[in-house]
Amino acid sequence: MGDHTMTSWPQYGTDEADALLEVLNSGKWGSTSGDVVATFEREFAAYQQAGHAVCLANGTLAIAVALKAAGVGIGDEVIVPPYTFIATASAALFVGAVPVFADVDPDTHLLDPVAAETAITERTKAVVVVHLAGRPADMDAFTALGAKHGLTIVEDAAQAHGAAYKGRPVGAIGDLGTFSFQSSKNITAGEGGVVVTDSAELAGAVYSLVNVGRVPGGGWYQHETVGYNLRLTEFQAAILRVQLRRHPQLQEVRERNARLLTDLLEKAPGIQLAPDDPAITAHGRHLFMLRVPGRRDAVLDALSAAGFDRASSGYVPLHRNAAVLRESRAITTRLGQPYPEHACPNADLLSTDTIWLPQPYLLGTEDETRAIADTIADAVS
Repeated sequence: MGDHTMTSWPQYGTDEADALLEVLNSGKWGSTSGDVVATFEREFAAYQQAGHAVCLANGTLAIAVALKAAGVGIGDEVIVPPYTFIATASAALFVGAVPVFADVDPDTHLLDPVAAETAITERTKAVVVVHLAGRPADMDAFTALGAKHGLTIVEDAAQAHGAAYKGRPVGAIGDLGTFSFQSSKNITAGEGGVVVTDSAELAGAVYSLVNVGRVPGGGWYQHETVGYNLRLTEFQAAILRVQLRRHPQLQEVRERNARLLTDLLEKAPGIQLAPDDPAITAHGRHLFMLRVPGRRDAVLDALSAAGFDRASSGYVPLHRNAAVLRESRAITTRLGQPYPEHACPNADLLSTDTIWLPQPYLLGTEDETRAIADTIADAVS
């Protein structure tokens, strides 16, 4: 058994403690009375170059609220990739819509724009584009797709804080973007999420859905729509404000170690890495992903034996998830519609040979990074 340990996560210090105490002592613990959530919303919107940001309970419901704010509802279809966290698909189900799976690019693990366009029907209302692992998807292709077919483009940027496509931070490139602050994320408060957009109208709709149907500047009992109560607490926002300030320096470390891993592994036989793309001007570096056809389990065993036991085999494709299919077919059956099934062979393939290294492994020393690379290369050879 090796003696390598993953860098502790989350990283925090006295700044977070001071921020929490400030909220505690203020007696204003909720966002309806304090201003910490509102301040963080402005700061995060600026960080992602978005016009508006609305915080809420988690990244899963952020996607659902984004879809509902855009008018997606019962019986509508939402195109999603199958190689993603279940929330991307379940969010559509939460608003009565049907997730339709379009295959991914095997080189990048990201939704294929051509496959997405092929999956469009007269019931399609939105596409959820996932910036998986922090790698921005082809947003030129997806914004063009949305404009061509009149579809809402939602960026699921749960893993992509700070990522940028052609110099533009992700999130508000499409119509709406969603982020997560769950425990594993590169900016975290244990839980939490945010929806960003450049549209004042969509931001107002999101605000109303998060705040029991209230409208910005309206009365306490003025409920103009039927909304949830999904508000973030002032305590969470206090932590997030500090985490946001920490993020750039930590990203420098992640980027440096990711580049070193890439340099060490890209020429090793039997290892496939995603190609560089000049359009990706900043990678979120939430995961370092690689493919090792025919050797995944052996590599995972070797990593675990060396002490890198948080390496993972990643997702089981959602187009094979019984719960998602059952819920989807329940909707289409009730409405008398066919369930649109699409083959996703690339997602199936990726689920057999992909390995994930979670972001805390990118926060280690150069020696630890080299040890990871050596372990992988030795196991593949």
